[in-house]
Amino acid sequence: MTVQGSVAVQVLAARLSPGFTLGVASAAFQIEGSLSAGGRGPSGWDAFAEKPGSILDGHSPAVACDHYNRAPEDVELMRALGIDSYRFSISWPRIQPDGTGPFNAAGLDFYDRLIDQLLEAGISPMATLYHWDTPLPLEHRGGWMNRSTAERFAEYSAAAGRRFGDRVAQWVTLNEPVSVTLNGYALGVHAPGHDLLFKALPSVHHQLLGHGLAVQALRAAGVKGGIGVANLHSPVRPASRKISDRLLAKVFDLMMNRVYADPILLGHYPKPPLIARPWFRSLGKASDSDLRNIHQPLDFYGLNYYCPVKVATGPGPDHSPVGTTEAMARLPFHTADFPEYGTTGFGWPVAPEHLGILLRELKDRYGAALPPLYITESGASFPEPDHVSGPIADTNRIDYLASHLGHALAATSPGGIAEDVELLGYYVWTLLDNFEWAAGFSQRFGLVHVDFDTLERTPKDSYYWYQALARARRA
Repeated sequence: MTVQGSVAVQVLAARLSPGFTLGVASAAFQIEGSLSAGGRGPSGWDAFAEKPGSILDGHSPAVACDHYNRAPEDVELMRALGIDSYRFSISWPRIQPDGTGPFNAAGLDFYDRLIDQLLEAGISPMATLYHWDTPLPLEHRGGWMNRSTAERFAEYSAAAGRRFGDRVAQWVTLNEPVSVTLNGYALGVHAPGHDLLFKALPSVHHQLLGHGLAVQALRAAGVKGGIGVANLHSPVRPASRKISDRLLAKVFDLMMNRVYADPILLGHYPKPPLIARPWFRSLGKASDSDLRNIHQPLDFYGLNYYCPVKVATGPGPDHSPVGTTEAMARLPFHTADFPEYGTTGFGWPVAPEHLGILLRELKDRYGAALPPLYITESGASFPEPDHVSGPIADTNRIDYLASHLGHALAATSPGGIAEDVELLGYYVWTLLDNFEWAAGFSQRFGLVHVDFDTLERTPKDSYYWYQALARARRA
């Protein structure tokens, strides 16, 4: 899809329905820095990042983008960009350092100022309550493997709702519980670095319970905004027609998609194939009362989409830039390439048509139980220089964003393959190049280049393309 000329922007803008939200998304731990500033306590990710070999090239998140001190500058970048909404996350350890007990006034004040600055700039706040930064004292007590973390999360959510609920337009309880479980508790490549494989599944249930309790806490606090959740979803395909590939693709689909969305939207966990039932045994023990708490009415469902997944039998090479773990080698399957597609800096296939396919699959699976959707993350990293003297001509990112947004709009338009899906908006991941978790500063997703030595912000060509799209939509 060619997007270089103004005509392409005009055509795409004309397909945006009135009220469709254009936004950008970020995460507190990836941009804020300032661990000790204003009383923020350490998170599990701070501890993980200090372990030698955990972060590519030994990069540190201590400063990141210094958004804590530069928020007004970043809000001005968003105001000039012309977006409707900013999806940010609230750092749990910044406003409740121990994950329990007293709340930190300075941390609460920081988000008060940020929300007010956004509103003054005409930008609607979408606040995510948990984007992976578990307070370290809770992580030391088991983190999401400990049921009590769900209860502590509900208490924190209630406090956030009471403080910010009069101004936040949308609330996201959890971001990508699948990533927390798979990368953090099962495979060990993210914080807290456990390699429990299928024994990590209690962390699924406790996150989902935390979500349900948080929804109830927000509503009890009388928040004015809508409430939802954001999860990573991918269409899963077998690498071949072999029975083993097809069976293991179904197992991976459960792990990647259904064990999260089914209980949230349908009120029960999915039934795994007979051969895989021992692996999912812990989820089958969930009580009816827990499932009722998880299955709360939602105002929207957030979909993070990056790429499809192909599954092949047996161990195999891993394409992660942060390497492999012993746990990966013990799995009975591995992910395979899509040779027909180009790839991002992370090696992920660029497959925008699969976004429409995914929307169709979600509607087929959940029917009337599927709330209206926001695409709460969509973006790509590409190799870019550490230092620049002007805008980067990141045409690959422009192509990526235009094609993914275009496919989402086409799929949900009359006559599209997912025309019965109500799509409310699209959030680009991300505004700023940032600390990309275990990949450190090696993967640049931003519309704005950040020099991590000087912290200078330089908008890329993709920034100006998205700005032109926002303006053309309003013309």
